[in-house]
Amino acid sequence: MAVLVVLTTAPNASSARKIAEGLVRKRLAACVTVLKGAFSVYRWRGKIEKAPEVQLLIKTTEGKFQALRRWMEKKHPYESPEIIGWRVSVGSAKYLSWINH
Repeated sequence: MAVLVVLTTAPNASSARKIAEGLVRKRLAACVTVLKGAFSVYRWRGKIEKAPEVQLLIKTTEGKFQALRRWMEKKHPYESPEIIGWRVSVGSAKYLSWINH
């Protein structure tokens, strides 16, 4: 099954940890890497916004993506959370196999 890396951001470290732990606990992700120190500039409701955020790199499979998306839409603190997935085209065979189990 295809491996995906899914991106999302959270407003703070506590929220990021809750998302990461929830996804792994529910087996919707094999691993979530939490990267503090992100800063986003974006347009929201007609205004330019700027905010510190925490970036999450979620490793999962294509087969789990829809369930992951639904869970995130219910549990994420943002009204319209970033949920963007990329297929992994190459990688360590052992690591990709681990994600698939």
